[in-house]
Amino acid sequence: MRKVTITLAVLVLLVLACQSPALAAEVKVKDVAKVRGVRSNQLLGYGLVAGLQGTGDDPSNIVQTKYAIQSLMRNQGIELQLSEIDSEAFASVLVTADLPPFVKPGDTIDVSVSTMGDATSLQGGTLIRTALRGMDNNIYAMAQGPLSLGAFAVESASGASQQKNFLTVGRMPGGATVEREVSFDVIGGDEIQLMLNNPDFTTAFRMAEAINALDGLIQPLAEAVDPATVRVTIPEGYRADPVAFVSLIEGVKFNSDLVAKVVINERTGTIVLGGEIMINPVAIAHGSLEIRIDESFGVSQPEAFSEGGSTVITPDSDIMVNEGTAVFVQVSTKDLVSALNALGVSPRDVVAIFQAIKAAGALQAELVIM
Repeated sequence: MRKVTITLAVLVLLVLACQSPALAAEVKVKDVAKVRGVRSNQLLGYGLVAGLQGTGDDPSNIVQTKYAIQSLMRNQGIELQLSEIDSEAFASVLVTADLPPFVKPGDTIDVSVSTMGDATSLQGGTLIRTALRGMDNNIYAMAQGPLSLGAFAVESASGASQQKNFLTVGRMPGGATVEREVSFDVIGGDEIQLMLNNPDFTTAFRMAEAINALDGLIQPLAEAVDPATVRVTIPEGYRADPVAFVSLIEGVKFNSDLVAKVVINERTGTIVLGGEIMINPVAIAHGSLEIRIDESFGVSQPEAFSEGGSTVITPDSDIMVNEGTAVFVQVSTKDLVSALNALGVSPRDVVAIFQAIKAAGALQAELVIM
């Protein structure tokens, strides 16, 4: 039987490390929050893709494609009857895009194109000029150009060809030109509001404290309104230049709070631990695997006012990792994962073990299974 014994010195470091709280991460305000009102907008348009080699919509089934072709040709001065349109070189598509904040007319944005009819492939097609509209039905961008599908064929050992990726969805990097600017009123009178990406009471409070600790402030500027919002008053000296003030606020550093969370990807076996998460005393039996976590250790320290000696943590028994057995004294999730890996536990079994520990109330963290 293979046996690995952790020495007393390593044990002391392990227990002391487990007893100390996890250090909060120092971040900038701009990393964890954004100014309220700064957001992207979704655009949508209906268009035609031309140049397909017989893989477009069947005109006898998809009527809207015939009408779109007729309208296109009419705009070019050519009059066609619906009965005269019998080509599978065209496909009706929906064109979507996200309009980022602060883009200017003439800037380009990425575009996604998806079929609406029975077209089997957009490979080699070109999107004809398409207007992209916002929720107010105004045109904010125009899209046109060749599509990029990124699809490829893989030939198996038997000689059969298998297509990877979707042939009915394409992208156009920089395929749309912005025609209209979206104005953002991020300054509400004499204040701005910072919206936390992950709402948290402690993080919001610490952010407000860090902003109020800026050099040169006579009175507090920031106030945590709720876990998601910090309201900041603009000083009179910056009201003529609010951009400079926002830049100053975004660079403020503070210690954000870490949420106790364990994220496990069952398919890949990836485990992500948020902070130093402790596991309470618990015993686990999973198949041939046995895990016991307890607090059976004593503390030996010198007499009061003695001239020598030091405090020593003395366990009642060695901490061992055997084939199928693991015994710990006060353990964190990181140590448990290391031991399970040493025992060759499969990702599925790791998920089952953590679920059981959580159900028993021994894991003081949120468990997320992907």
